[in-house]
Amino acid sequence: MTARVRLPASVGTRWPDSSFARQVRVLTGRYVRASLGDPKLLFLGLFQPVVLFLLFSQVFAGVGAVPGVARFAGYLNFLLPATIVNIALTTAMGAGFGLLSDTYTGFTGRLRTMPVARMSLLVARSLADAIRLALQLVVILVIAWLVLGFRPGDGWGLAAAVIFTVAVGWALSWLFLAIAAWHPRLEAMQAVTFIVMFPLMFTSSAYMPVETMPGWLRVVAKVNPVTYAVDTTRALALGVPAGAAPAIAAVLAAAVAGVSAWAAYARVSRES
Repeated sequence: MTARVRLPASVGTRWPDSSFARQVRVLTGRYVRASLGDPKLLFLGLFQPVVLFLLFSQVFAGVGAVPGVARFAGYLNFLLPATIVNIALTTAMGAGFGLLSDTYTGFTGRLRTMPVARMSLLVARSLADAIRLALQLVVILVIAWLVLGFRPGDGWGLAAAVIFTVAVGWALSWLFLAIAAWHPRLEAMQAVTFIVMFPLMFTSSAYMPVETMPGWLRVVAKVNPVTYAVDTTRALALGVPAGAAPAIAAVLAAAVAGVSAWAAYARVSRES
């Protein structure tokens, strides 16, 4: 006759030292290693924004004489801050695709059988993509400095621009995590990518000054949140007045992150 052993209630319901912070740290490390562990993916992720920046800066070099651009001493200086915001937007989208990958490969399902907080998965994913974004920004800034002759207003301003852009990218990653949580289909994420990426970037101050646009497009650009992010990054990196752009961009980023984080968590907790 086999004796039954009664286990304490805590056994099987939590791991030793499985605090929320530790779960986030372990999962973030896993995602970062996955991003940096594949040399091909790492190279392509770093190479693509560099190629796009080189193409835009050279093809549209003549735009440097346009009023509103000339004061930045060349189109390259005008374009680079917009490019790093563009990279932040692209990386944020990658957070959504990463969550979909976790779902399709069964990783999310396995975590549901473990005493792991659902929010830790989302926080770790957002932090890992923020780290990857910071690496991408450093690479493109070094190339712009060494190869193309980009010169920021000062080093501290450029560092502030990078920190601000990483914060914006982290906030936007929550938006795409929420989209992936509520619509876990690759087709839906691809459609959102096209709808969000191109209109937001090309109807902003990223590639042309707002004052040179047609009247109706000028109105769109002035209510486009990307305009405020680009203007803030441009002001910090080049040492020009920013006006109210930093405050507006910070409020919008915080609002997007807060609402999207709540929506994403509401969905994943419902699936528990």
